[in-house]
Amino acid sequence: MLALLASGSSRSSSNNKLAESENSAQNSNNMSWGTELWDQNENLAIHTNRGIDALDKFANFLRDRVAIETEYAGKLRRLVKNYQPKKKEEEDNEFTSVQAFRNLLKEVGDLAGQREVVSESLQLQIIAGVTLLSKTLREDRKKCLSDGATLQQNLTAQLSSLDRAKRNYEKAYRDSEKAVDSYKRADMDLNLSRAEVERYKNVMTTKIQQSDDAKNEYANQLQKTNNLQQQHFSMLLPAVLNRLQELDEKRTRGFREFIVGAADVESSVAPIIARCMEGIVKAGESINEKEDTFKVIERYQSGFTPPRDIPFEDLSKCDPDSVQDSHYSNSTSNHLTIRGTMSANKLKKRVGIFNIFGSNKEDFSDLPPNQRRKKLQAKIAELTQNIAQETKARDGLMKMKIVYEANSSLGNPMTVEGQLNESEHKLEKLKVDLKKYQGFLEKASQMPTATSSPQATRNQLQNGHRTSRHSNGSADDHHDDGDDQPDDAGSLSRSDSEDNVAQIQNGHNNNNNGSSASPESGLGTSHTSLPGSGQGSANENAIGEDTYYETEVETLNPVGKCRALYPFEASSEGSIPMSEGEELQVIEIDQGDGWTRVRRENNSNGWDEGFVPTSYIECTLYA
Repeated sequence: MLALLASGSSRSSSNNKLAESENSAQNSNNMSWGTELWDQNENLAIHTNRGIDALDKFANFLRDRVAIETEYAGKLRRLVKNYQPKKKEEEDNEFTSVQAFRNLLKEVGDLAGQREVVSESLQLQIIAGVTLLSKTLREDRKKCLSDGATLQQNLTAQLSSLDRAKRNYEKAYRDSEKAVDSYKRADMDLNLSRAEVERYKNVMTTKIQQSDDAKNEYANQLQKTNNLQQQHFSMLLPAVLNRLQELDEKRTRGFREFIVGAADVESSVAPIIARCMEGIVKAGESINEKEDTFKVIERYQSGFTPPRDIPFEDLSKCDPDSVQDSHYSNSTSNHLTIRGTMSANKLKKRVGIFNIFGSNKEDFSDLPPNQRRKKLQAKIAELTQNIAQETKARDGLMKMKIVYEANSSLGNPMTVEGQLNESEHKLEKLKVDLKKYQGFLEKASQMPTATSSPQATRNQLQNGHRTSRHSNGSADDHHDDGDDQPDDAGSLSRSDSEDNVAQIQNGHNNNNNGSSASPESGLGTSHTSLPGSGQGSANENAIGEDTYYETEVETLNPVGKCRALYPFEASSEGSIPMSEGEELQVIEIDQGDGWTRVRRENNSNGWDEGFVPTSYIECTLYA
């Protein structure tokens, strides 16, 4: 029972509050400045001016905020730009931490863009609206105050007229009273003549008439004043005050809408900012330390095994000269390292005596085996993609030529012929390069896995063995007696870095160190004396420097003949031009690099030997 009474009382109290709020709302709607504040014109003018000033203050606040937002967005973009990875750091993009940082920079850039959106929206939507509203309100307020001042001036003028009419009436009334008194005294005075009494009577009559006229004027002005005053305070002034009330309510309503609009501008970009935050979190969660560790191993793994133990050298059982050479070899080999490691940058490129077999390392033979294979695979993938693109371009040109041939009004097919030939030659060159790098990769894949590093291998050179490669491909082992002779015919034959590595692993030293397999690298062969090989003394050649030897060129016997299928222009050093149908002698067959070494039968043009693309010739080898 008590619970029912309590619930009933609570419902009745809530209903009472609701009724009170509705009554107050109705009362506020019925209340107006014109009726309630009819005598507060000056205070209302001050209040409306302060309200517009508050609106202008809000506009200034928004301008300052827009400036801050713009500056913040600009600094964010500048920060992102300053921390963008440099071109030299692009090779680190494969690491998840670097990728995450790049994604972070992207998301921060998007955040800067959203701050710019907020700044622009506040500037175009809110600040422009506030400025326009403030200007309109000031103009309307000025007009309202001007109209109110005019009404007040009219009322004041009417009150002045009433006051003047009242004063005139009072004076005329007093004058008429005096004239009546004067006539009464003159009429009772027996000494005055009848003419003088008549004069007093005329004056009295005139004054009474003037008093009546002043009274009528006063009554008329009083009626006008009352009518104007009633109209002023019941209609004219309330209308002006109500206009001020509407103006102030418009300002207040605009204030509310602009504040809500500014919040809506911020809220509109909140989902995008939230997605940016999610992107940053996702970027951070994408970092995988194990994957980065694996990529570091994959990048820098050379494929070599650590060096074996250094054998003990019994000085009592060794020749003093060999001991000295061995000591020199051990002390200097520590300064040499695998190409591709940290000290590889200090190694110089060796250029042959004819500048044809220079070490341009297009086969990446200066890298460790694993790194070399990766580089070759990347190069092959790049060439394959280029061939696919060039094939599409050529097919498009061919279709265009067919269309032009079918309908000459669309175009001249000869205009496409030159582009088609250029595309064919470019495609042929790409295929030649692809075949060349596929040969490099095949040789790199066929190389036996190194079981020791070059440092350990050089320690094995203390036995005094080395290999000289001749033009016929034979390898002669001979002991180092301190007076090695340079190779002869081997200086003009193509050398492969794979042979050098394989022979070094067998304890031999290959003097033919040219690693290029393309004609651009030159015809000469560079020779480098390894420390301890007996070729020169330690005082003559510093450690790490290249030593060049001049050799006599031995004329090689042709292994066949060939005929040029297409004309070829020599565009690089080591290659020779040929015309279509020209017959040449084959000196050295294609070693998998896409080039064949030939000799011109007629030396009248000054060329004797060089390289031409294998795909440009038709070869017939001797039995």
